[in-house]
Amino acid sequence: MAFKITASFLEKLIGLINENKDSEIKKLFSEIHYADVAEVLEEVSFDEAIYIIKLLDSEKTSEILTELDDDIREIILENLSAKEIAEEVEEMDSDDAADIIGELSEERQERVISALEDDELVADIKELLSYEENSAGALMAKELVKVYETWTVAGCLRRIRAQAKEVTRVHSIYVVDREEKLIGRLSLKDLIVAKNEQKISEIYIDKVDVVNVNEEEEEVAKIMAKYDLEAIPVVDNRNVLLGRITIDDIVDVLKEEADKDYQLAAGLTQDVDSDDSILELTRARLPWLFLGLIGGIGAFLIMEGFEDAFKGGAFVLFFFTPLIAAMAGNVGVQSSAIIVQGLANDDVKGSINSRLLKEMLLAALNGVILALFLFVFVWITKGDIQTALAISVSLVVVIIVAGLIGTFVPLFLNKRGIDPAIATGPFITTSNDIFGILIYFMIAKFILGI
Repeated sequence: MAFKITASFLEKLIGLINENKDSEIKKLFSEIHYADVAEVLEEVSFDEAIYIIKLLDSEKTSEILTELDDDIREIILENLSAKEIAEEVEEMDSDDAADIIGELSEERQERVISALEDDELVADIKELLSYEENSAGALMAKELVKVYETWTVAGCLRRIRAQAKEVTRVHSIYVVDREEKLIGRLSLKDLIVAKNEQKISEIYIDKVDVVNVNEEEEEVAKIMAKYDLEAIPVVDNRNVLLGRITIDDIVDVLKEEADKDYQLAAGLTQDVDSDDSILELTRARLPWLFLGLIGGIGAFLIMEGFEDAFKGGAFVLFFFTPLIAAMAGNVGVQSSAIIVQGLANDDVKGSINSRLLKEMLLAALNGVILALFLFVFVWITKGDIQTALAISVSLVVVIIVAGLIGTFVPLFLNKRGIDPAIATGPFITTSNDIFGILIYFMIAKFILGI
């Protein structure tokens, strides 16, 4: 049964903290998963969270720290000494340890690293911190199980037992040569059924998926998702085995990327959440809102330019302006959202021209269906077939243009190495509003002869 944080649980916990009943607090958390404890810490005050972190043993709190929200973890780390942080870090896998230390200032990083007693962990952390952010190297863990092709099965089993003690989960056994170059993987079944005197070179599988240490983490996520991998080895340009990336790290990457894309699509220029300050939220929202303002001014100038042409009986066209602008924005966002999703899943194949042609045909079909309905509505309500024709034809053209823009822009941005998710929000809506209104008035003016 899933753990749920209730008001009574929090009341009991806070009461125990106020009364300094440490043994009862430890007992309370003894059966609770570290991920649930992290949620509890996010519900209590910072002082109470720090009290709990310092009370529980490092084996559990090290896991809790990796699950905490970044802002809360930052505050907790600020209230822990370098020695206390080092004690937490020594219980972590190298990738989590590097992430935690990487969040500290350079001065505190040096103090924490100096307090670490495990020289091998220190070397691993320094190596991981040296890789570029968002690369496979920065994401990988150094802990893995590897064997040499020259080992016998009996010797391999003895050494695997020793290595496995340092690895949280053994997803794969990697085979390397004398130069530490990855040459394959080892099936546990093949290892168990093989004869003790057999060499690993006789039973290993030479086919293994790998990623380069400099590969972007998003590409790593695509590869692991495509081949349903629980872990993937990381190698350098010489194919030397450096570490491995596990599925739990990829889940975090996918979540962060989804959050970023969602915020870009909503018109937010940076990573924010509802608990951030008003100033941070303003900085994230204002640029796109300003773009919307510029777009609105552009639409106003276009409409003002056609003012004289549509005086009199044709003034009714102005009442349909919001409809045309809304349809242009909606179609553009639909088209761009599908393309962005396809790019994220690596499903977009073929040339840009074929995509544009397909979108043009789709938009034309949708546009004609909607335009027929609108034609009948305008004709019945206004009794003017020519006006109905002008508005309906404009709607078809506007929908086609909006679909093309919504398709082309994310594809273009992706080709240029820019996150295409930026195209799905206010950017597409605003541009299509302007183009839609301009096309609408130009076609209406031509058909009505005004």
